[in-house]
Amino acid sequence: MRFNHLDLNLLVALDVLLEEQNITRAAVRLHMTQSALSGILRRLRTYFEDDLLVQVGRSMSPTLLGKELQIPVREVLLKIQTSIAAKPVFDVALSKRHFRIMASDYLINVLLADVIHRINGDAPHVTFELMSPGETALEMLMRGEIDLMIAPEQHINAEHPSQLLFEEQHVCVTWTGNTSLREPFTLENYLELGHVAAAFGRSRTPAIEQWFMDQYGCKRRLEVITHDFNTIPHLLIGSQRIATMHSRLAMLYAQLLPLRLLPPPVKLPVMREYMAWHRSLDGDAMLGWLRGQLLDAVKRSEAPALI
Repeated sequence: MRFNHLDLNLLVALDVLLEEQNITRAAVRLHMTQSALSGILRRLRTYFEDDLLVQVGRSMSPTLLGKELQIPVREVLLKIQTSIAAKPVFDVALSKRHFRIMASDYLINVLLADVIHRINGDAPHVTFELMSPGETALEMLMRGEIDLMIAPEQHINAEHPSQLLFEEQHVCVTWTGNTSLREPFTLENYLELGHVAAAFGRSRTPAIEQWFMDQYGCKRRLEVITHDFNTIPHLLIGSQRIATMHSRLAMLYAQLLPLRLLPPPVKLPVMREYMAWHRSLDGDAMLGWLRGQLLDAVKRSEAPALI
């Protein structure tokens, strides 16, 4: 297909080249030889009358025009995919859709595992790829590299559609053998204890720390920092430490491990988990069906009772 003498198939190669900025990696993704891809890059340079990508050491760097083209090219391809390639009517029982979902291990445990299990009964050919959130999560959403991102509201970009999935509260969790707790459980006692927390990103600072600093001008004594939410309960067993966890996950682990759940000594802010997707997928009927499955799962689950 051509538009103004440009072979639109070349845009697929340009999109991958601008993302990878490496001929070898881009050729692997496109399932072609490096020489064939080099030929495509020459054709693109001729059409745009610009180098698009220039060699800098062992890697390639986009020119000013290359940078300007990156988002529009991806938007065009996504629009073609959702408005032309996607089927307006779908049958979940026959669909072979592959969903890429970015969500934390906490969300996988308390929601996604059950949803995926239930979906398998109605849509046995639908497959899933679950991806951990990281520094580039929002960029991947904006490039259309994931179908759905589930994240707290502070990580949601207003440029793309989103929907509230559920609200979550926090509870304090300790080993049942912890003898350092006092009655009543106060903020002073809470701050005296060593804490276990999960931290993500380059800063490696748990999100709740900034809130404590802003509200009370104090920090928790972090004795163990881990890289995910699901290891926190295990790190409490046999210790005098405490953790502040999502209620749903804490109650799930309290059924499996000797853990004690306590209300926080201060009122912590409610966390709101949102679903977000690229605006080009707003009319994607199959993705809309998946979002409906997630919302139904939340409605089916009983809201965790306040402790």
